[in-house]
Amino acid sequence: MRLSEFFLPTLKETPSEAQIASHRYMLRAGMIRQSSAGIYSWLPLGFRVLKKIEQIVREEQDAAGAQEVLMPTIQPADLWRESGRYDDYGKEMLRITDRHDRDMLYGPTNEEQITEIFRASARSYRDVPRMLYHIQWKFRDEVRPRFGIMRGREFLMKDAYSFDLDYESSKRAYNKMFVAYLKTFERLGVKAIPLRADTGPIGGDLSHEFVVLADTGESEVFCHKDLLDMPTPGEIDYSDDLQPIVDQWTSVYAAADDKHVPSECPVPEADLVTRRGIEVGHIFHFGDKYSRPMGAKVAGPDGQEVTLQMGSYGIGVSRLVGGIIEASHDDDGIIWPKSVAPFNAGIINLKPGDPDCDAACEALEAQLSGAGLDVLIDDTDERAGAKFAKMDLIGLPWQAVIGPRGVKNGIIEVKRRRTGEKEELSTEAAVNKIVGFE
Repeated sequence: MRLSEFFLPTLKETPSEAQIASHRYMLRAGMIRQSSAGIYSWLPLGFRVLKKIEQIVREEQDAAGAQEVLMPTIQPADLWRESGRYDDYGKEMLRITDRHDRDMLYGPTNEEQITEIFRASARSYRDVPRMLYHIQWKFRDEVRPRFGIMRGREFLMKDAYSFDLDYESSKRAYNKMFVAYLKTFERLGVKAIPLRADTGPIGGDLSHEFVVLADTGESEVFCHKDLLDMPTPGEIDYSDDLQPIVDQWTSVYAAADDKHVPSECPVPEADLVTRRGIEVGHIFHFGDKYSRPMGAKVAGPDGQEVTLQMGSYGIGVSRLVGGIIEASHDDDGIIWPKSVAPFNAGIINLKPGDPDCDAACEALEAQLSGAGLDVLIDDTDERAGAKFAKMDLIGLPWQAVIGPRGVKNGIIEVKRRRTGEKEELSTEAAVNKIVGFE
């Protein structure tokens, strides 16, 4: 992709409304533009990151045995009246009326919708267990949307739902999602700590939120120091008993803020550490909170009706874009982990129009693209300093600088964005360096 053809409306100055790093850099890097309060358009650079995060989330959900569906953004209010949440949810729910005076709503979550889908189809204990998920836009009418996509009104979310015959099998589903989340966040290149959490308006008696550690995080996190270096599980067989893995992570104390730290903390003071964090995922086990009032039942092995046990599992896909930036940036801009970078490498042509420089850039792009990498070539007529600043701002993992002197000597200057380390390498060595990067 050539930068001269790529829609990348970067900004030199930080907009006054941007208060945190992710909001500043997403606006300046041309990733998003505000449409109205708390609602954003995703421009090509930001959309590429969003789709990469979405795909990693999807792959880990599939690996855990969840099946993808797609539910509507607009839901009938009657479903929420069945569960008893329509009047209880609060003003965050956008309530609307269609042309036939039917009460509708823009879904803030989908427990009712998925329960209606499943109850209409499941008849027997043989129809469970099942886990269904979708990745869909949600709307919550925040009273004070702020921090860009971190606390917006419209957001992209992965929400999964499990249906099981009894508590023990539903706890196994909960454990699968717990482990799948650990693996998801590792692949996204961030450190996420699972914290025991309040269930809030979702309900239930078991819940964990996953918090990405970042110096600029919105919440103060208190946890045992061992959690900071706890290894993420390797290869997982989701048919195995995953309780030991969950126990390993939850046996060490962690809390989201000082309001949840008991006066007699079980962690010795020497082992207790404080960090800042950003919530990016939340899982719930809520039993029959929705299945009972909505009549989601199946015939058990003995022929008697059994009310299904349920759980729900959310990941803020769009929120993760901001969370990753908060955890990975410097004074010059974003530093993308390899797995979610919009492009793997940026090639800076210091003299566009020069036949030798143009040919060298095209040759390097061909080799990197042939190795499966996404490449952005800066072929614009901007001065060199502006090109370097833009590449640092958008945060691609690698930069390759090609100019007349380097072409003459057969070398390319390669820079790793995260460390700032620069090397002058042959074309072959530069390709091997960038392609072999983990």
